[in-house]
Amino acid sequence: MKNNPIIPYILIMAFGIGLIFFMSLEGVGNQEEIAAEHGEGATEEGGETAGAADGEALASSCIGCHGGDLTGGMGPKIAGLDAEHIVDVLTNGIEGTPMTPGLKTGAEAEAIAEYISSLK
Repeated sequence: MKNNPIIPYILIMAFGIGLIFFMSLEGVGNQEEIAAEHGEGATEEGGETAGAADGEALASSCIGCHGGDLTGGMGPKIAGLDAEHIVDVLTNGIEGTPMTPGLKTGAEAEAIAEYISSLK
């Protein structure tokens, strides 16, 4: 009888899945240490830190509704809006829309607002 050629592939797949699982458990256990190494995480006040440079990365969650250049899509154009208005909407939401209260708060909301208001 010949050996079944699919068995090695199944064993390799099972090993790979197990390896990914155990590596993810290791990462979950070291989240605070990893954040400290990269200068991220909580501030003394307990809020999260986010710099202005992070605004562009954080605003990527807006692309789905407001378009790739934030000039409109399913949602309206938000590029160039007043930063205070953007922080208000991210914090308090807009009733009857997908912009629910508490989407972003604190430094994240301010970083996103700073980035979006700088766009034309």
